[in-house]
Amino acid sequence: MSYFKALILSGTSAVALLGSSPAVMAEGGLRCEPGETYVMNVMVMGHPYWVPVFEGFKQAAEALGCEAVFSGTPDYDITKQIASFEQDLVTNPKGILLHPMQADPFIDPINRAIDAGVSVTTFAADSPKSKRTAYITSDNLAEAKFAADEIVKTVGDSAEYAVLENPGQSNHDLRVTALIAYMEKTYPAMKLVARQATNQDPNAAFTAVSAMLQANPDLAALWIPEAGSAEGAVAAVKAAGDTLMIIHADITPTTLEEIKAGNIHMALNPNQGIQGFVGFMNTFLGAHSGLIDPFNDYKVSGFNPMQIPFVDNGFAVITKDNADSFVLEAYMEGRD
Repeated sequence: MSYFKALILSGTSAVALLGSSPAVMAEGGLRCEPGETYVMNVMVMGHPYWVPVFEGFKQAAEALGCEAVFSGTPDYDITKQIASFEQDLVTNPKGILLHPMQADPFIDPINRAIDAGVSVTTFAADSPKSKRTAYITSDNLAEAKFAADEIVKTVGDSAEYAVLENPGQSNHDLRVTALIAYMEKTYPAMKLVARQATNQDPNAAFTAVSAMLQANPDLAALWIPEAGSAEGAVAAVKAAGDTLMIIHADITPTTLEEIKAGNIHMALNPNQGIQGFVGFMNTFLGAHSGLIDPFNDYKVSGFNPMQIPFVDNGFAVITKDNADSFVLEAYMEGRD
């Protein structure tokens, strides 16, 4: 008789099984040791996107008795972010939740951290060729498909559209390339008439969209993979006295106000608090992999059993009707 069948026939309860499982073995369970610290490292630290993410990160840390630290660089500079990441390692954190500005330059820094015993989870952007133990993000393919379908629903299936982009950041790249590919396959009469890198710079977006409007008088819609460029794009449309359907990913206080005013059609915003909370939990579990017995070959292969290629934190659709739910100041009221 098989072990599994014997368990069923004996009436052994799931509770009894769990009671003897390594997953709940340790004294203290899912708790940090005093002073155990986890870091969230980002680029452009002043960007409002990180605020709800870090709030979720802190909430999870506090629930488990851990210390949470916000770190990174104020600049959009890959060299400076890598330097900040390496400075974080000097402080001996137990784990780092990392938003890598670019994928490949972070391979070696992440691998060195992992080899030194520091748990590393990526979020919102990835370094998939590294040894990071998990990747937390919204489904960028789903976002792109939703945006494409919304554009066609609004302007028709044989209109002109354009995209702005931020080459080199994995999630932004995927949002753009996936939308274009989906348009070509699903709505072949849709015409991509302009594609410009604006790199999250509102001024560059203002210039690019101004030129697009002049060169393409029938331009009907614009997809933008982030909110900084959306700020410049909507300003250009307003300055030209033109009308254009704008849909973008992420959100800033400025674009939120433009959504309320009806100047931006909608935004697709990752569930940032979930991203931070789940990001912390995956980083914690990567650092406490002894709590996990995943029924695979990790003991002989030598890799961390906490391996999750992708966790989808979901995304919200922000329109004029629900924009008040995404006011950052209201969200932060009463928080530390």
